[in-house]
Amino acid sequence: MSIAISSDAPASRGSIAWSAVLSMTLGVIVLIASEFMPVSLLTPIADTLRITEGQAGQAISISGVFAVLTSLFSSSLVARHDRRTVTLFFTSLLIVSGAIVAIAPNYVIMMGGRALLGVAIGGFWSMSTATVMRLVPRDAVPKALALLNGGNALAATIAAPLGSFLGSIVGWRGTFSVVVPLAAAAMVWQFMSMPRMPPRSNERRTGNVFQLLRRSTVAYGMSAIFLFFTGQFALFTYLRPFLETVTGVDVTMLSLILLAIGLAGLVGTSIVGTILKSRLFTVLIAIPIAMASIAVALIVFGASPLPTAALLGIWGLVSVPAPVAWGTWLTRTVPDDADAGGGLMVAIIQLAITLGATVGGLLFDANGYRSTFVLSAGLLCISAGMAVLAWKAAEQPVKLEGFR
Repeated sequence: MSIAISSDAPASRGSIAWSAVLSMTLGVIVLIASEFMPVSLLTPIADTLRITEGQAGQAISISGVFAVLTSLFSSSLVARHDRRTVTLFFTSLLIVSGAIVAIAPNYVIMMGGRALLGVAIGGFWSMSTATVMRLVPRDAVPKALALLNGGNALAATIAAPLGSFLGSIVGWRGTFSVVVPLAAAAMVWQFMSMPRMPPRSNERRTGNVFQLLRRSTVAYGMSAIFLFFTGQFALFTYLRPFLETVTGVDVTMLSLILLAIGLAGLVGTSIVGTILKSRLFTVLIAIPIAMASIAVALIVFGASPLPTAALLGIWGLVSVPAPVAWGTWLTRTVPDDADAGGGLMVAIIQLAITLGATVGGLLFDANGYRSTFVLSAGLLCISAGMAVLAWKAAEQPVKLEGFR
């Protein structure tokens, strides 16, 4: 059945629009689960393909590299085509990627499949905010972004343990094979629910996404994003060794704490959308300050399991909704060029995650967890300062309603 809905009046078919958002959320869950599933499967992958575990770990790195490249250079191409068609294309790459990895006879073929996954991740995420803006009314955009990021949080929470569980039953190839029918289901749902969204004549198409940085509010905001995710992942990447060596938890308690972080994040994303309608910049400033405070508190109370678990629960509650808040900021700051803005933001986040994990690891090995956590707190505080500058820059030209 053909569905043709005017993209200029998303509120007129509310149930269909939200079904489309949910179909994108399923796509996000499968994308993120596919990205991080190798974390718990490195040893069997390495044994089967006769490579080292370090080489198997590059299956995660290569998807990140291609996600960055795609997010930077796909915006002008995406803006020239129907968003429904482009979404289906990137979801189809997810299907192909899962199939290639599942049957890969050697390392090179597997890395090719993972590179395709990176293209799917970068393309899908970079256009997701602009697509949501076309699907739902403006005041419902934070809620829709919260759904997408809720899917992200859910997938990040379950990817590693689910991969380990399935791998013990059906092997790593069987585990990656599960991606294919799930991605196919998401694609069918998207085909059925998403309206046609042809390019608009009034949409700006920035050929070079870096041109957006000429706007002071964008430059400050993107700097805040970069510092925020660098600080977040400088600490978060090394939670496991911290919890095992400093807090002294066993594997069961470790799993429960990590699960609690993910569940708290889901709660945070479910409530933040309402707050963002009237207190966007308050949230963008408060989140990194709260996380910096937690990083310092972990240094003080890290040896005590209960306070540490409580602090990390709060960490999940405030950190996971951050992409929702910054996505909402993007829709208000560059509503006429959300594709380029989304591509730039995705690339910055991916680079920040890589840098945070790298520098945090170097400090962790050289000087212990305290130096890593202090670095995280410092970067998060500077991110809050940059968010303040972005707020002031946004208010300088015009007092825009909704920024306060």
